[in-house]
Amino acid sequence: MSKPLVIVESPTKQRLIQKFLGNDYVVEASVGHIRDIPEPKELPEEYKKGPYAEFGVDIEADFKPLYVVDPRKKAKIKELKDKLKSASALYLATDEDREGESISWHLVEELKPRVPVKRMVFHEITPEAIREALASPRAIDQDLVSAQETRRVIDRLFGFATSRVLWRKLRGARSAGRVQTPAVRLLVERERARMAFRASDWWSVEGIFGAQAGNIPASLVEVGGKRIASGRDFDETTGKLKAKDALLLDEAAAQALVSRLLPRPGRVDSVESKPWRESPRPPFTTSTIQQEANRKLRWGADRTMKVAQRLYESGWITYMRTDSFALSDQAINAARTLISSAYGPGYLPPAPRRYKSTAKNAQEAHEAIRPAGTQFRSIEEARRELDADGARLYELVWKRTVACQMADASGQGVAVRIAVDDARFVATGRTIEFPGYRRAYVEGSDDPEAELADQERILPPVKPGDTVAARELQARGHTTQPPARLTEATLIKELERLGIGRPSTYAEIIQKIIHHNYAFQRATALVPTHAAFLLTAFLESQLAELAAYDFTARLEEDLDQISLGKARRAAVLSAFYKGDRGLRVRLDASLASRDDGFYRLPLAGDSSARFHVRVGQYGAYVTDGNSGTANIPGDMAPDEVTETWAERALQAKADGPRSLGHGPGGKPVFLFNGRFGPYVQLGEAEGKEKPPRSSLPEGITLETITLDQALGLLALPRALGHGPGGQPVTANIGRFGQYVKMGDQSRTLAPGQGVLTVTLAEALALLAQSNGRVARRGKPEAMRELGADPQTGKPVKLMAGRFGPYVTDGETNATLPKGASPDGVTLEEAAALLARKREAGPSPKRGRFAKKPAAPSKKKAAGTRKKPPAATEAVP
Repeated sequence: MSKPLVIVESPTKQRLIQKFLGNDYVVEASVGHIRDIPEPKELPEEYKKGPYAEFGVDIEADFKPLYVVDPRKKAKIKELKDKLKSASALYLATDEDREGESISWHLVEELKPRVPVKRMVFHEITPEAIREALASPRAIDQDLVSAQETRRVIDRLFGFATSRVLWRKLRGARSAGRVQTPAVRLLVERERARMAFRASDWWSVEGIFGAQAGNIPASLVEVGGKRIASGRDFDETTGKLKAKDALLLDEAAAQALVSRLLPRPGRVDSVESKPWRESPRPPFTTSTIQQEANRKLRWGADRTMKVAQRLYESGWITYMRTDSFALSDQAINAARTLISSAYGPGYLPPAPRRYKSTAKNAQEAHEAIRPAGTQFRSIEEARRELDADGARLYELVWKRTVACQMADASGQGVAVRIAVDDARFVATGRTIEFPGYRRAYVEGSDDPEAELADQERILPPVKPGDTVAARELQARGHTTQPPARLTEATLIKELERLGIGRPSTYAEIIQKIIHHNYAFQRATALVPTHAAFLLTAFLESQLAELAAYDFTARLEEDLDQISLGKARRAAVLSAFYKGDRGLRVRLDASLASRDDGFYRLPLAGDSSARFHVRVGQYGAYVTDGNSGTANIPGDMAPDEVTETWAERALQAKADGPRSLGHGPGGKPVFLFNGRFGPYVQLGEAEGKEKPPRSSLPEGITLETITLDQALGLLALPRALGHGPGGQPVTANIGRFGQYVKMGDQSRTLAPGQGVLTVTLAEALALLAQSNGRVARRGKPEAMRELGADPQTGKPVKLMAGRFGPYVTDGETNATLPKGASPDGVTLEEAAALLARKREAGPSPKRGRFAKKPAAPSKKKAAGTRKKPPAATEAVP
């Protein structure tokens, strides 16, 4: 008997939904997108000449894209077609957003079903939600599909066309993107503000006054009728005092006030008390969950979205790609019931709270992120059943959802004004009389000082006229601080505020910015590189409209209009690319321009313009405009490249390499700071023969290296002695760092060990370990066993491979993400990596869409050849 076929994206969703539906349905997974627009280098041979050759899009045929099936998905498509032959109906259960709608459309185009096709949508994976979706299916929303295709084509045109201009005109910036470019500009503008910043010093006087019921901490705010200047009174770009009515204290003046006021009695001038009331924040959207996980968990956006995806697919939370604050009635009822039982009726507001989305068109899922179901599973249950990351993120979602339906917090704010002679001190207090929603959740802050000010501070009771004694007065020095760099959380907040991109794409955008060397991370801050400065300067100089924030925001509005059926894709694409002020016209004008002023990047601080920064093929360097150049270290922030630093770097380059002394044969030992880092060299180059060189390992710096250390490095490999069987044991520096070697086995040195100091006993101990960090040659070795894979039951091992650490269950291998430490990898993280690798399928040997050339047959030689596949029509 035939059964309906249900197709979802991921195997995780497949297993859970199959469990809910039982044997009456067949549930299969497409494993994501099945086809895409190939890059030009991956075009099938038949299309490498013609209208698709440049972008994979036929510009003159209403921007019709060429869709090609990913070779990794051909077996999956065949499997789905076989299942469809015996199906009574096809239910498409992909995610309810543009991407999900597009996957459903592509499945129909490829599978060509002859049975009824129904689109089922749901925001959570629970038995009730799945049954409801089956009972009320709809047709594929062609407007959503069209909007997704338009976005895909715009991104292809913008990225490829603009990047080609960059390749011809710039050396250090090679890629651009519709959302990536303005995001890079935001980072650059913040760094420019830091570079233009001028620090200022100011002093304050802090006191502790004794009252009958306790101590009152207070700050000096006024002397002789003049307000005391603080950090906000200074101009950030000049460092000068902006406020003319403020009194600026230096150290001498502050100390003099302490000496004068300390013996004098104080009097309470006034006590002001004001009630305050605070409402909870709305439930999470895609954007706010990324921001809050960055603040509270110190997670990047990419990690947050991957964990949220797992929680959704396993039925713990609702759909995680949403810009809506709305909660369903069942969610509100679940939250209110929980609040009443767990916190008491007093924490329940009289009526449910309803939140309005601030997005112009909440086109993604139409409910906020919340715990799934009509009864929220507890945090304790999550800790028992989920991995560590899943439990932590679920706890955030649970607390935020419950808190958003709780009563306001309230209390009293108190300001006490104290007079000492002609000086006035102010003490502020804050009491929480009813915690309300704060019992469940308090939002994190991007400003630590604001978070501190939000805490409860209780002052002892006093009244006007009371005498208080200055028990302690202290002069404190302060320096104004430059604007803080953007973190992932604050960058996402800015992108959302400006209407740039979609929250569901922010994680990918941030990863691209880092991958393309436009930024690097320093703690939680995103630091733009000089390549980012060059890209932004070029766009501002020659493609100002593309660099404008409202350019990308307007495109997002156009996509929203298409998704609502109020605009046509062909018209939007034509205006974007071929219009009078379209992309093609702007790029042609840029190619014709001879302006190259953007190459000269400024230094930080009040530079005399004697020096400037340029970005070359191998990185950034500082120059005096003549022959003098000096490399800028890759981990040096632009606001650290000052005129003083440039002067020293150029002088050091002009002075030549530093000599540490003499080595074998009386040859000098030189110390260089090269493009790839510092190194030592024995003697000078003679003809084509290169002199002996060695990089400086970790723990030895340009400033601390000695002649003995340099000679030791130049003599590598260092013989340590002999191991079992008389095999020689050596220490050396290789491509991946310091290591010891015996026969065909080698191990990376542990932290704290050095190639010049490691002993034979330490080396043998390392070599004896089967979980050594990196096997340099021979068969990869296991660093450690992590446990059984929850999906396959096979043992998962962390391996030391030739190209870095990876995890495996014996069949599937998954490389650790860039920057991930092998020491901290857990079974849950390894299982997630392996699951994603299985879903993606095996890696092709060549490009995703490239076909392996077959040997020519006699028939083909005689003129018989296969017809090329036709390009799939675009959505009307």
